[in-house]
Amino acid sequence: MENLNFPGYQFRFKNRENKSLIFDIIRKKFVVYQPEEWVRQHVLHYLISDKKYPASLINVEKQIRINSLPKRVDVVVYTPQGEIEILVECKAPEVKISKDTFDQIARYNMDLRARYLMVTNGYSHYFCQMDYARSTYIFLEELPSYTPNSK
Repeated sequence: MENLNFPGYQFRFKNRENKSLIFDIIRKKFVVYQPEEWVRQHVLHYLISDKKYPASLINVEKQIRINSLPKRVDVVVYTPQGEIEILVECKAPEVKISKDTFDQIARYNMDLRARYLMVTNGYSHYFCQMDYARSTYIFLEELPSYTPNSK
């Protein structure tokens, strides 16, 4: 397991049928350990432990429809009112984050209208806040912490 640019978290692992599995704290089951999954599990712990988002507001590998085509979003964080607060795109550590990578989540977000976007490969993290009134976004140093009354 490679160390990523996140605080140290405790993970549960097991092996089954010659496969390494990692416990997903949102789906509450063991999933196949792969580089992108390693990043996704760090993001989940970061959102819950460090940013204090309730696990009940987080969805993993959420299927969405963009222009009638099914797409999968790595992590979606909702507001208590059911609106999308954060969209997260996770890449494997060896995948360089490029403009194309960021454009992918921005395209998904055209219809979804999340308040914040995050793209990470575990080493580099990019955060932005959407400004729909001006059709732009503002890069942030980090995501805001959860506030129960945010809209």
